[in-house]
Amino acid sequence: MRLKQRPEDFQVTESWKFDEDPRGAWFVYLMDKQKLSTFEAVDRICTRFKIPRASVSYCGLKDKQGRTTQLVAIERREIELQDTDLRLKPLGRSRTPLSAANTTSNRFAVTVRDLGEDDVARLPASVAEVRRLGVVNYFDSQRFGSLKHGQGFIVKDLMRGDFEIALRNVLARPSELDQSGDAKVKAFWKEHWGEWDRRNPNPGAERYQAVVKWLRDHPEDYRGALLRTEPRWRGLQVFAYQSWLWNEGVKQYLREVVGIQRLVSLRYQAGSLLFPRELDAALVRLLSSKTFPLLAPSTRFDDPAVERAALSVLGREDMGLADLAVPGTPEIHFDPEERPLFSFPGRLAVGEARPDELNRDRFRVNVAFTLPPGAYATLVVKRLFHWTLEPRRAREGVRSRAPAPSTRGAPEAERPVEAPRAPAAPKGFLARKRAEKAARAERRAAGKATAKPRR
Repeated sequence: MRLKQRPEDFQVTESWKFDEDPRGAWFVYLMDKQKLSTFEAVDRICTRFKIPRASVSYCGLKDKQGRTTQLVAIERREIELQDTDLRLKPLGRSRTPLSAANTTSNRFAVTVRDLGEDDVARLPASVAEVRRLGVVNYFDSQRFGSLKHGQGFIVKDLMRGDFEIALRNVLARPSELDQSGDAKVKAFWKEHWGEWDRRNPNPGAERYQAVVKWLRDHPEDYRGALLRTEPRWRGLQVFAYQSWLWNEGVKQYLREVVGIQRLVSLRYQAGSLLFPRELDAALVRLLSSKTFPLLAPSTRFDDPAVERAALSVLGREDMGLADLAVPGTPEIHFDPEERPLFSFPGRLAVGEARPDELNRDRFRVNVAFTLPPGAYATLVVKRLFHWTLEPRRAREGVRSRAPAPSTRGAPEAERPVEAPRAPAAPKGFLARKRAEKAARAERRAAGKATAKPRR
């Protein structure tokens, strides 16, 4: 399975609402971007029009790898922007900046590529599972970019009081995977760490201008320099670690409540995730209404199983709830929040398999669905095609493994409702095409044999 081979393979349309006010201070635009993260798009707007970043608001962060539309608002500035990969369409004005509350849902249209005949045959049963069970509402790999780029969880450096290490990770640790100008900016400061009077000649260096200016005047105050980063960026560093703790806690909770034998493991950027394959009706009702906390010092538990799972993860990290803080830095803090345990894709539609023009002798399938704000479309797709992401040992044993635990002896009302099996196709697409080609060749040969010779 492959995702996002082309930008148009992953399209997101944000459904939104805002109170329009003709005299509002915030000019609201529909932003259409391609192969740009929300941060990169906002950076371009701010740089080109010399707008302070604090004067730009938006509802949420959209994926870089794809084409997405979302709202963006600019304080007291009316602008025009029509680049090939970034366009703004004016929608009106608002008295208040945008926030996550302005998003009602997101509609996704995804092309899944590089599928085999077996993948296509197994898909209908998997679709039925997702419609009935939903998808565990994990945070997906996009949330953990600092792990991908080798920086680790920056907030853990801060929690230990290692402000210089944290700042080096932010300012002077270029990623081998990053070919953008930002990597060149970081490579410069890695080579010239401490030489704050130097001018970084690389495009994008202005993003860190406030940090470098502070270090020029206060060369040993790394904590103060970190506080010159954007508040929203600092919040994301906290949220990334909270998200990982949430994922790990939910996995532990599912092991206890569902049982490991009914869970399937999928790989992702920060390790692995567990999803149920089949559940009885009572457990579906319980889990679909459940929440799990994003941890903070003030978190309180009302479910012993949730508490055990969450605290066991903190124990593995050698900390408790009270340790979720940055010493002497109230500006960087953990806030408690409850997150739904499961999400249910709305209006889930799966198209017919078609030949994949990008991957020879393979197939592509179009999938469309709606999710609430904060849920990850990539997780829905991964769950639909879970066998392509299972560990090698599990994939090799899939044909010999029973599809579900035995329900013999269970009361009728408690037996798991198995997803319908995919109908067995007599032949796959490639086999049919080969057979048709052979049949045409036979007909041509027969025609030549019976044709009368010319005089």
